[in-house]
Parts: sequence; C-alpha cells; structure tokens
Amino acid sequence: MDKQDLKNKVEEPSTDYLPTGQAGGNYTYADYLTWQMEEMVELIKGKIFKQAAAPRVNHQRVAGIVFSAFFNFLKGKQCEAFIAPFDVRLPVKSKKHEDINTVVQPDICVICDPAKIDELGCIGAPDLVVEILSPGNNKKELQNKYEVYEESGVKEYWVIHPNECTLVIYTLVESKYSTSRILTMGDIVKSKAIEGFELDLTEVFENLL
Repeated sequence: MDKQDLKNKVEEPSTDYLPTGQAGGNYTYADYLTWQMEEMVELIKGKIFKQAAAPRVNHQRVAGIVFSAFFNFLKGKQCEAFIAPFDVRLPVKSKKHEDINTVVQPDICVICDPAKIDELGCIGAPDLVVEILSPGNNKKELQNKYEVYEESGVKEYWVIHPNECTLVIYTLVESKYSTSRILTMGDIVKSKAIEGFELDLTEVFENLL
C-alpha cells in the first residue's frame, strides 16, 4: 500500500451533533469527558470522528479471534491486550486533559508498560495496535490514524481488511512506518513488537461470510 494513498484531504467531522463549541473546533480530552453520546466517537488532532454504524459480522469475528490470540499468548506476561471500547490518549505537549487532542479507540491494542494504564484507559502509545476495516471507516484508519500512530510512536500498526482477507503491517523504523507485503490466508504472521507472538491468518479468515 503506497503511503501517497494516505495523504488525501483530511476528513472533516460531521457537524450535526457537535456537543460544544463551533463546527470544526479544536476539541480536547477535557471536552471529550463531558460528552454524552450513544455512538462511539474518537478525537483525532482536535477533530471529532464518529463510527458510521455498528461493526459488521466479519469485523466482529476477526476482532474476537485476533484478541483471543493475543490475550491467551500474553497470560502471565507483562504486556496486556485490550479490545474496544477502550480509550487511548496520545499526548503531545503534556498529559493534562486540556492538552490532549487525540483520543482513539483501537479495535485491539497491546500495552507493555503498566505505567501507561490507568482507570481511564491508556495514556501514551501502545506497543501494537490492530484496526479492522469496516465500510465507512477505511479513510479514518488508513490516513488519520496512520498519521497519529506513527507520530506518537506505536511500534506496530496492523490493518486488517476482513472482506478481502488481508493484513498489512506498518512497523516503526526510525520514526517512520515501513510497510509489509499484503498478508493473507496461508501466512503465519510474526510480530516484531510482541516477541514470540505468531498468528495463523488461515484461522482468522477461513470462516468469514
């Protein structure tokens, strides 16, 4: 996947449900904590993004299989796996609520530093993030989240396309992501961020609709 494909115009948030301020405003985690919405929302560089619809069946099946694989592998180890909804705050200037303008909810994340985990979720970059594409969220995952994950230092960013039965892994090398080939059924994936972890993609994709 060419990085140029990720450099299109930044998505503007929907303006029909903004809870405070003006459309296109620069929101922070302090604002985020005051919102009361039924749908899941994320804050990326101060802009609001909401989930277009409930995840599809294939999305949920893949999420369950991949999370279970990480969860079982990490039993008794320091690293810990979490599944959405789970807030990940990515501070730039400081850890103060009013200074954080990116709060995302990865489908799955693995955190190896216990100091990054608190009662609100994670503060700081997870070691590994998995995002599973759904209709309506591809641009957010492939462009907006790619950028903030790279900038914040997420070591591995996995993007899974359930309908195409593919996985692409972005690995952080000298502060920039290096892209894997497209991985699919028959491939055994080995993580560089989580030493010893392997995933058989045939088991992930074989029973999808």
